[in-house]
Amino acid sequence: MDVLIGEIVRDRWGRMTRNLEGMDMAVAETTGDQTVRESVIPSYMQSKYISALGLDVGRKRIGVAGCDRTGLIATGITTIRRTRFVEDMAVLGGIIQERQVDVVVVGLPYSMDGTLGFQARQVQKFAQGMGKFLQIPVEYMDERLTSYQAEQLIIQENRSPSRDKGLIDRKAAALILQQWLDWRNSQKKAN
Repeated sequence: MDVLIGEIVRDRWGRMTRNLEGMDMAVAETTGDQTVRESVIPSYMQSKYISALGLDVGRKRIGVAGCDRTGLIATGITTIRRTRFVEDMAVLGGIIQERQVDVVVVGLPYSMDGTLGFQARQVQKFAQGMGKFLQIPVEYMDERLTSYQAEQLIIQENRSPSRDKGLIDRKAAALILQQWLDWRNSQKKAN
């Protein structure tokens, strides 16, 4: 399970790292006069309560999930039929404002070999535009096989997944958000 915070950039030694622009608290390890490793912990990672939104972004629809304020349980909220970017942002902005969202977690569809393909780059482009447009922090979560898992959950409920694609998208968004919430809670316990 990969969790990406910020944008991937190269540091001064050419290593891949994260650009954590706009994050709240910096933590650095130092040896003598030289900083060895610096990381930033966003305020929503430190807080006891959180309001997060999970998105499963597709070409036709966006599955949306939210969580309870304790950050323990993710549930599907709605499915947005995609139209134009500005209209999609109006709908998402309304949900974000209504739920007082701290962070949006977007499922990133890695290829099975772990690389970022065409669709993953399209999702990143959408998510970065959304983050700038709505002025909200965006994190990425590996979403491989979440749509398949969502279909299996629907089948277990004795329902037909082919009849309601929006339900698959909502459940996939809930799975993405639940993975991130579980990761967040494990990080809080580790610190």
